[in-house]
Amino acid sequence: MRVTRLLSLCLALGWIATAQSGKLYAASASAETAKATFAGGCFWCMEPPFDKLDGVLATISGYAGGKKKNPTYEEVSAGTTGHTEVVQVTYDPKKISYSKLLEVFWHNIDPLTPNRQFCDAGSQYRSAILYHDQNQKRLAEESKATIAKRFKTPIVTEIVPLTEFFPAEDYHQDYYKKNPVRYQVYRYGCGRDQRLEELWGAAPK
Repeated sequence: MRVTRLLSLCLALGWIATAQSGKLYAASASAETAKATFAGGCFWCMEPPFDKLDGVLATISGYAGGKKKNPTYEEVSAGTTGHTEVVQVTYDPKKISYSKLLEVFWHNIDPLTPNRQFCDAGSQYRSAILYHDQNQKRLAEESKATIAKRFKTPIVTEIVPLTEFFPAEDYHQDYYKKNPVRYQVYRYGCGRDQRLEELWGAAPK
């Protein structure tokens, strides 16, 4: 009975839980939400730029684009499953647009290097926009065409349909919050911000 009452209270307050990651975020129970999925190398580094956006309700690190169900980090990082590390963003489309999410995505990746993002090499670190519907596909292709005008080197970032998304292990979620020192050491050592500044003129804040 207590469990039932607690669940009813959570639903009344609009709390939504992602069971596999343990993350909680507040949202109106009747609010319209949408999802976007991006691959930009290490998923630890892809959560922060989206988390800070008004209208983003949650980010979950995970795996997509492979053949095996429920792959482990060890399997994906070995490059044998075909997955890439991704971050899935849940957002309120009334507060933030998919086009804005695309803009943030592009400015946090290296779109010119295939099967690599900064110091992490392999197909498991390829960059990609994994669209959820045809409208996202159209907007992604339009944004890619716009970005392509900026560079002389071809854009290698994939635009592919999302098939299945598998949340990563809990210790990967919010890694930058749980382990801030280790995260900063990794990010700096990987040369991520240095390369982003080279590509875009300024590293993300």
